[in-house]
Amino acid sequence: MSYEVFARKYRPQTFDDLVGQPHVSRTLKNAVTQNRLAHAYLFVGPRGIGKTSTARILAKSLNCVNGPTATPCGECHNCREIAAGNSLDVIEIDGASNNSVEDVRQLRENVRYAPAKGRYKIYLIDEVHMLSAAAFNALLKTLEEPPAHVKFIFATTEPQKVLPTILSRCQRFDLHRIPANLIAQHLQFIAGKEKITLEPAAAHAIARGAEGGMRDAESMLDQLVAFCGEKISESDVLNIFGFTAEQTVVDLTGRILRGETPAALELLYEQCESGKDMMRLMSDLIVYLRDLLVFKAKPDVLDEDIDPDLKKSLAAHAELIETDRLLDLIDQLAAAEGRMKWAPNKKLHFEVAIIRAIQSLGQATLDEVIERLSELRDGGRARPPGAPPTKPAAAGSDRGNEGSRRQKAGITDPGYSKAETARVAETAVQSQPNADELWHKVLAKIPVKGFLRTLSESIRPIGIDGRNFLLGHSPDDQSKVEALASPNNRRQLETLLGEASGCDWSVRFVAKEGIVPPKAFGAGSEAARSVEWFEDDRLIQEALEMFNAQIKS
Repeated sequence: MSYEVFARKYRPQTFDDLVGQPHVSRTLKNAVTQNRLAHAYLFVGPRGIGKTSTARILAKSLNCVNGPTATPCGECHNCREIAAGNSLDVIEIDGASNNSVEDVRQLRENVRYAPAKGRYKIYLIDEVHMLSAAAFNALLKTLEEPPAHVKFIFATTEPQKVLPTILSRCQRFDLHRIPANLIAQHLQFIAGKEKITLEPAAAHAIARGAEGGMRDAESMLDQLVAFCGEKISESDVLNIFGFTAEQTVVDLTGRILRGETPAALELLYEQCESGKDMMRLMSDLIVYLRDLLVFKAKPDVLDEDIDPDLKKSLAAHAELIETDRLLDLIDQLAAAEGRMKWAPNKKLHFEVAIIRAIQSLGQATLDEVIERLSELRDGGRARPPGAPPTKPAAAGSDRGNEGSRRQKAGITDPGYSKAETARVAETAVQSQPNADELWHKVLAKIPVKGFLRTLSESIRPIGIDGRNFLLGHSPDDQSKVEALASPNNRRQLETLLGEASGCDWSVRFVAKEGIVPPKAFGAGSEAARSVEWFEDDRLIQEALEMFNAQIKS
């Protein structure tokens, strides 16, 4: 008797034998039991996950001597013929080689005839997306209203290529990739039946390499048995198929996250010297980082895909990196993987990607810089020792809602007590020249035609209190000052004050009667001061000296 490969020998024979597709098996079993059978089914999913096997099980359920039944016996002549693929009533058609209009017309002619032995005549078309558009159109009418004794079962890996008019006439079932843990368990089941010793680590390595396809995993196990005999270890799997050990990926990730550049490159060199596929290693690294990202979001999602030891590693690495940095790291490595596909020296791009990733993890992000600057600025606003604190207005004051809103925006008097008000007034008078000088320097830095300049010309400095720069305005200019007191404008004014004085300032707006904007008094003196400040600018002085020039007003 000829040898039968594992993928055929252990093909599922009942709905209960299907691995990793409970949603499909349960729905079809209920449909058969309740006699709610559709005339056309479409099974969708990647290769090797059980589309054709599910179609054959459904065909056996419909044509079993004891059927229709959700548990075909597998012993009657109908079940045996369907399992062997030589049933006259179950016609399997390869859509890739029978995709013409003539083939579909022949099918339409044959559907009129009754089944030879079974209850239904079942057409199973694999890779149905390979049919031509004309063939699809020729099939439409028959598919919509087939004879009562005909059932259609389609299987495809690319449903987007199937015409929408075909999809709308079928019940669609999406078969999922099989979790690695379930594949490893099934491989252990096969190994037990075949009296083979398969290490758990080896089973998991095969399952990871199969990428969710049971048929691929069974084919790899078949190849390993031919190479290793009755005992298969993880090292055998890694050596034959060029896979990377899971622990190697974990170690490489840890060295990257800890910023250990020499150690990470050393591990990469070891893998390269041992003949590992650099593209495969990069893919495994990205997959592990993806698992780490999912683990940080919801740890229990990965319970079916990873073993407990790997989950411990994910928990340890999750403490070393924030989510936003992890997203950036995945983007960097994915971009490097794209470059590696077409590069003759893949190791070079891998090295650059590791070094760049470690450097980026050590750099501060823009959000961190902004947060740090905000902390420094807030710290700079603190009053010097002995300076009086700003007191809020009394709760019983009659300022009302308008006063509260203005106070939140900083458009109010500081709210000092009478004694403090006298002290502030005296300080303001004493420091008035210094305040005017600073304010004119600020105005000189604001573009003349800018909106901020227009708003700033409606106020004037009235004094300095500690680190509070007091700006007075007329009550009639309240609307302008409210716009000027927006967070963005306040921040610009405080920044310009800091540049002009070398100190940190907090701007406060005070409404007072009799405030006259600077442009309404002393325009000539203001122009003179502007020229003076212009001449004092260091860059202007260097330019004058370089070109032996002078300023003419």
